[in-house]
Amino acid sequence: MRNPAFRLSLVTAALTVLVWVLAATPAAGQEGGGGRPQTVAGCPALSRGFYPCAKPKAQAFNPPRTPDGKPDMQGAWTAPTATGSQNIEDYPGDTFLGPARSLIVDPSDGKVPYRPEWAAKRQEHLKEYIDPMGSCYAPGIPRQVYSPRGLNILQSPGVFAIVNELSHYYRIIPTDGSPHIGNTIRLYMGDSRGRWEGNTLVVDTDNLTDRTWLDIVGDFHSAALRVTERFTLIDPDTIFFETTLNDPKVYRQPWTMAFPLRRAAKGHEIMEEACYEGDHDLPHLLDNGFKIYLGLTPPK
Repeated sequence: MRNPAFRLSLVTAALTVLVWVLAATPAAGQEGGGGRPQTVAGCPALSRGFYPCAKPKAQAFNPPRTPDGKPDMQGAWTAPTATGSQNIEDYPGDTFLGPARSLIVDPSDGKVPYRPEWAAKRQEHLKEYIDPMGSCYAPGIPRQVYSPRGLNILQSPGVFAIVNELSHYYRIIPTDGSPHIGNTIRLYMGDSRGRWEGNTLVVDTDNLTDRTWLDIVGDFHSAALRVTERFTLIDPDTIFFETTLNDPKVYRQPWTMAFPLRRAAKGHEIMEEACYEGDHDLPHLLDNGFKIYLGLTPPK
């Protein structure tokens, strides 16, 4: 007869599977497997509708303050779970990637405005390379904000910091007026400097490399990329996040993504989800998933 400890382990395993199944099932009135609500802060949740609705709310809301008088954004936040960092453009979904709605609000077609000579590069990335995050490299900017899981914001006078649950990526953003580091230094997370414009934190990031992707499907940039992010509270539980990417080497024009960051449930704690090198499942993931995505293998 099996011992009680063994039976308990079976029950625990069954409950764990049940929790995952329930978490993956959208509730009524929600869309996407991540249970993303249709509205956030009284605005449509999807970027194209959220962006014009959130802008006037950002001007009207008087946010809570830290002791030094800055808007208090501290706490745990979640990005659009239906999109994660799978694809920043519209995608219907397949057996590997879930459906995605574009985070891009400018240009209005919701597509990355690549220069003609770079138009095929994303597909080449998918065929030839592994998503750098799959090999435990840092996500880069602005992908840090919409990468899977969630993030925690910490503030103190002169500093704004972002810590991610996934692999504990972090970024420390000085807001004390200090200058960027020298242009010869290149970093996966770049060099960020922040400044307050009223109730909005504006973050300029430079000194990036060309080795990070913007999503799992290979959207990319060069080392000339400069990113401007804007964080604005529009109610106690919603941050209006807007980011503009400027890279004249790769893009025809600067382009903008926008979406809400929602405050996590009370008591939520950002935990470490460690990434490790040499994951033996990764080749199988690429073999099956990306071949389906590229149309080289029909889904079963």
